[in-house]
Amino acid sequence: MDCLLTIDINTSAVKIHAFDMNGRVICWKKGSYPTFHPQPDYSEQDPEQIFITTLFILKNLLNEHIHPNKYKVKAICFSSSMHSVLPVDKSGNPLGNAIIWADNRGVKEAELLKKLPQHVNIFHTTGTPIHPMSPLIKITWLKNHDAERFAQTYKFISLKEYVIKQLTGEYVIDHSIASSTGLFDIHKLKWHQESLDFAGISTERLSEPVSVFNDSIQLKKEYCVTLGLSPKTKLIIGASDGCLATLGAGIIGEGKATITIGSSGAVRVADKQVLRDEKQRFFNYLLAEDYYISGGPTNNGGVVFEWFAKQFGDFSEGLEFDEILNDLFKTASHVKSGADGLLFLPYLLGERAPLWNANARGMYFGLNINHEQKHFVRATLEGILFEIYSIGKILETHRNFEDVYINGAYASLPLWTQILADMFGKTVHINDNHDSVAMGAALMGLTKLGVYSNLEEAAATVKSIETYHPNTKNHETYMKYFKIFERLSHKLSEDFEEIVLLQQEI
Repeated sequence: MDCLLTIDINTSAVKIHAFDMNGRVICWKKGSYPTFHPQPDYSEQDPEQIFITTLFILKNLLNEHIHPNKYKVKAICFSSSMHSVLPVDKSGNPLGNAIIWADNRGVKEAELLKKLPQHVNIFHTTGTPIHPMSPLIKITWLKNHDAERFAQTYKFISLKEYVIKQLTGEYVIDHSIASSTGLFDIHKLKWHQESLDFAGISTERLSEPVSVFNDSIQLKKEYCVTLGLSPKTKLIIGASDGCLATLGAGIIGEGKATITIGSSGAVRVADKQVLRDEKQRFFNYLLAEDYYISGGPTNNGGVVFEWFAKQFGDFSEGLEFDEILNDLFKTASHVKSGADGLLFLPYLLGERAPLWNANARGMYFGLNINHEQKHFVRATLEGILFEIYSIGKILETHRNFEDVYINGAYASLPLWTQILADMFGKTVHINDNHDSVAMGAALMGLTKLGVYSNLEEAAATVKSIETYHPNTKNHETYMKYFKIFERLSHKLSEDFEEIVLLQQEI
């Protein structure tokens, strides 16, 4: 029996799934790794740890499930989170940790570029908002603040490229990951000279861009032996996690949007036309050639609720962390919409869409003597989802959508899903797969293998299994509170910047 593997290198873990040729999950395994924050605006990961974890999980899945059941691995399709930058030397050795999407150290570089006349053309050409998340800004930061490492760097690559380089010996980057760098022309499918000039690099210091369907790379012989895989196993380079999550949710075409909430979050639509926003609030990334995924990302998804749980959860009974999270969800469910007037700004990691303010900070507002722990739990959850709603609200001024499809570890939890339905005032659907990124990678891989003739046909196979309808009264309540949430988020921008400067002085 033939099968397809998907390898997703995301922010908190690598997830490896096995699918049969009908797109059904056979088995899956997960391996976690940490993010390091050596300074408040720094977010880094160890590339060696990520590769070793990937290899370990892959070998275990093969040995425990695939080989004993006589499955033949036809192909492996890759996905990963976006915006990471890893400097490597001529031997391919990492020069320090990888700088990931949540890193905000390049605030001044982003502000400088926004003041230059070429910033408008860079945004519209690359589809990537000018923000510290962007590899364009990260590389520029290294040039300005870590000149020795910048000079020693042979290539600037992503974590996905690093894993593929280790497995194959090749430096390649798919068009989807490339389209999120701020260095790539999404219209001409080549590196953008204006961006390269700003970063101070040439194309030789980046990997070769290839189609998301590219399968020309091959496993090194030693890994074929170690993993028990045939040298004929196809390696399909795949795309970015956000784009594949949209495909895996079945969102190709008009009238639909998808919301993803994992560690971070995003609201996305898919079309064959680029979304043009003169205020530069949205991204336009490539799912594949002529397929654009447009929308806005938030830094502050499930990671914020996990922060809350670690600080204020009850660990006295020796419960597992997931059990503590579930207890907090139950607590929140007993508080009415609006948390009795307590609002939370969730910007613990700065913010991307729609504020694009790396200096944004978190805050509880409206606190009075009657508020209890349960109100803080509810307000924290609602604050995360208000931020998601703020992206969707602006996105809808460009693209109409009546139905919302959700995915991610948090979005599909019943309480979160109902609140999203109430805030948006729209029907919300949960799909028939537990991991939309893996499903998207599988659909892309199966399309390459000829099971589906195109991505539209592949996306049409995704079905909904559960639907949530909005509560009109709760929607009205949320809209009243959202006005205050939105006003505070913008009104406090100067105060956010001042408190960041004070922190840096101390």
